Amino acid sequence: MKWNELSDQPCSVARSVAVIGDRWTLMLLRDCFLGVRRFEDFERRLGISRSIVADRLKRLVAAGVLRREAYQQRPVRHEYRLTDKGLALHPVIMAVVHWGDAHYAGEAGPPLIHRHKACGCDFAPVMTCSECAAPLAARDVEVRPGKVSAN
Repeated sequence: MKWNELSDQPCSVARSVAVIGDRWTLMLLRDCFLGVRRFEDFERRLGISRSIVADRLKRLVAAGVLRREAYQQRPVRHEYRLTDKGLALHPVIMAVVHWGDAHYAGEAGPPLIHRHKACGCDFAPVMTCSECAAPLAARDVEVRPGKVSAN
């Protein structure tokens, strides 16, 4: 299967990877969740070429994950903000952060600590059942076919 064919696959993972599966895209999304919004800041933080930053931001805007908003008129300058669709990626990013913290943080510990604003406590993200709120691990889940639309 070719990279550009992923979005056509009848698989939610393949269709998602077609949008966010590139390493620079994930790093841009990380920065978005850390409050970065401006092109020059993305470029400086990631240390990659302008063309890569421009291409990935353009793709995320086209996919509806980010929106481009003018923050200055003369000259016109834009910033990039997460849409509702982009904000819905927060659990994905937190899962990647948690995995990295668990397996790659080293003796110094995680580079960033996440705190829940409402209760003031530091936390580790956990996945729970939307129905009973029980914690979920891979072995607690089974899959079955979903509804398939007739073509």
